[in-house]
Amino acid sequence: MEKQNLHLKAPGNWINDPNGFLFYQGYYHMFYQYFPYAPRWGTMHWGHAVSRDLVHWEHRGVALFPTKREDQNGCFSGSAIAHDHALHLVYTGVRYEEPDPGDIHVSREDRFISAQMMISSEDGFSFDNWKDKRVVIPPVTDERIGHKAHTRDPKIWRGKDAWYIILGSSVKGRQGEVLFYKSIDFKNFSYVNRAWKDESFGWMWECPDYFETDGGQVLLVSAMGLLKSGEKETNQSICFLVEFDEASCEMKLPDQYQFMDYGMDLYAPQTTLDKEGRRVMMAWVRMPKPVDAGWIGMFCAPRVIETKDGHIYFHMHPNIRKAYYREISSAAEASADGYMVCCSLRDGEGINIGGFLIFREGNCITTDRSAVFPYEAGAHFVSETPELKDGFHLCILVDSNLVEVFVNDGEYVISNAVYGLTREIICTGDVETALFAAEKG
Repeated sequence: MEKQNLHLKAPGNWINDPNGFLFYQGYYHMFYQYFPYAPRWGTMHWGHAVSRDLVHWEHRGVALFPTKREDQNGCFSGSAIAHDHALHLVYTGVRYEEPDPGDIHVSREDRFISAQMMISSEDGFSFDNWKDKRVVIPPVTDERIGHKAHTRDPKIWRGKDAWYIILGSSVKGRQGEVLFYKSIDFKNFSYVNRAWKDESFGWMWECPDYFETDGGQVLLVSAMGLLKSGEKETNQSICFLVEFDEASCEMKLPDQYQFMDYGMDLYAPQTTLDKEGRRVMMAWVRMPKPVDAGWIGMFCAPRVIETKDGHIYFHMHPNIRKAYYREISSAAEASADGYMVCCSLRDGEGINIGGFLIFREGNCITTDRSAVFPYEAGAHFVSETPELKDGFHLCILVDSNLVEVFVNDGEYVISNAVYGLTREIICTGDVETALFAAEKG
């Protein structure tokens, strides 16, 4: 099976959302939305990769594929949980009411039905797609609760006295929401409650993820139709500090939110606890075109989420930081896995990393990828952090198709897909840089 380091990428063809992220029996398991036949979106399978340390990954082929009426048109996003000596995957099965005659991988007029399904494996590697699938939450039939098509992406967790599932949904196709389900026996899940804002927060909330940190309770959602200006991708992942009561599944959401990443390319994040108990997140990097090798889609480096003083931080995972241990004098000395650049910027200073520009303007960090990104309709080039409070120190992970700018150890992060980076680094002003690479090969 193919092995990859530092950034998990499509083994070929197409990937999108991370799914089933879990540490189980000595491995980090990462499943993902996968179309194995072409570098384009299509009938969803689940691909599977594993890692011992979140740094070195090995692809393990297809884990889930359509076999039942409820998932005949795709095994869509979901999550994983360990229970009773087995790994259980919970996912959205989709059945098209009418496939497009010209392309059976899409539905005509967005007409489909979604159900939430489960499949289990004792070892976390072997899944019997023909026998072991079951429906745990049937399609929504009451439009006052949710949408029969746009209810999906179950995230499951164990609470104090029961198991819970949060689902993304839509109020009559106009307003995003999350739905909460509960089970005492791990077999029968019942609807309990829902939470939403208003139409200005997007028409559909995908890929919800709820968890607790030492500094507060957090909700992540990927809000479809959030941005209205047309300058950037309209669907964006955002996070709230919330108040959640487990007994009633009542969630109070504030009016303020943060973007999960200010490069606007990351989407559909999923979190889990690493083996040290830290809350870790990975997310899909949206890419506008396939790489020459015939693949499209990758994931950002894993990040540790921390909440402090009302702010949500996304730190570089310490395993990733440790992997870049070899100091180098130029980017040309790095392997194909890329390198890390560390520096601090004064106002007006900047750094050009192979055509990708990073510079400080006042109390903000701005990036410009116009020289290393395809010019096409809807492309956005410039990204910017909000005003910074913790300084202007940068640690930048540079991959051939992704640049991740960690500002002040995750106060904010800007992640951008790129194409055609060179190995030249040019500084503006008196910027001092330190460069680090991982092991060779």
